[in-house]
Amino acid sequence: MKIKLLGKNLDELKRLVSEEGLPGFTAKQIAQWLYVKKVRSIDEMTNLSKAARALLSEKYEVGVTEYTGLQLSSDGTKKYLFPVSCTHRRGINLSCSGKMGEADLESSAVEAVMIPDADRSTLCVSSQAGCRMGCKFCMTGRQGFHGHLSAADIISQFIAVDESDQLTNTVFMGMGEPLDNYDNVMRAIEILTADWGFGWSPKRITLSTIGVIPNLKRYLDECRCHLAVSLHDPFAPERLSVMPVQGAWPIQEVIDLIRQYDFSGQRRVSFEYTMFAGFNDTKAHADALVRMLKGLECRMNLIRFHKIPDFPYETSPDVVIENFKTRLNNQGLMTTVRASRGEDILAACGMLAGEHNKQ
Repeated sequence: MKIKLLGKNLDELKRLVSEEGLPGFTAKQIAQWLYVKKVRSIDEMTNLSKAARALLSEKYEVGVTEYTGLQLSSDGTKKYLFPVSCTHRRGINLSCSGKMGEADLESSAVEAVMIPDADRSTLCVSSQAGCRMGCKFCMTGRQGFHGHLSAADIISQFIAVDESDQLTNTVFMGMGEPLDNYDNVMRAIEILTADWGFGWSPKRITLSTIGVIPNLKRYLDECRCHLAVSLHDPFAPERLSVMPVQGAWPIQEVIDLIRQYDFSGQRRVSFEYTMFAGFNDTKAHADALVRMLKGLECRMNLIRFHKIPDFPYETSPDVVIENFKTRLNNQGLMTTVRASRGEDILAACGMLAGEHNKQ
């Protein structure tokens, strides 16, 4: 099994070319071919000598994974299916190791969603196949955990979609909990934001999390990208009934940690709140949210629930959602209602399952 070049950062590429006896400047050339020109083969790296390309091709490959399924929504949203080989061993970066045996890997599939808007093209990317967090209203969480994506498989989603060169933003809100696959997600973000990589501003990237507190602290310390937190209920017993992670990382502790950081500048924090009829959509819930987030520079995004099998609640009626939004805004908590996109192809929030071929 050849080693993937995709997913390596510049330091790793420098070590690689040194070990292969190639000139040091070759590392930046390879990075440009991988992340700027987005080639699919080493033979396309034409400013490398033929001998260098032949040498690299003996042990390495570019490693872009092409999509195998594509669905188009009536609203223009596109859902891509990607085959992946992932590991259950946390922290393993498959793109940087040639020693991983096939027995250590599990074949699975993930989905990425491209959401077009008037002046934006946002890619919603996956970081794991399945998810360990077990949120009962999410199809990804309901399917269980199949493994962590490598940095190469994460970056492949940016390179392989048809809109690769038109992407303006990304959200790590697809399948999986990004902070549960911290090292590979952060490596992907490094590639996206480095001047030798995609060269994106951190302002173009948002990471969504349920609040894995140890890695959330690392993220806030190490990264300038935006943060979105899955809140969904201010009352601990209710939140625990639909989000088992409340028992491990209570939402109040997550918010207490976030309060230690400055969000008055370019980095933003938002909270995601899925609306369930008769469960979390009352005046008492709205008022509790205001108390919980008082004084924190943030915004609230209300999300219409998209029905999945064997979950007892429906989405709140539009009038209830609008009244909830108004109550929050009137008390100083900036609140918007997120537009539902791609529901007809099961691409909306909470609906990703990596199963195009089963629809």
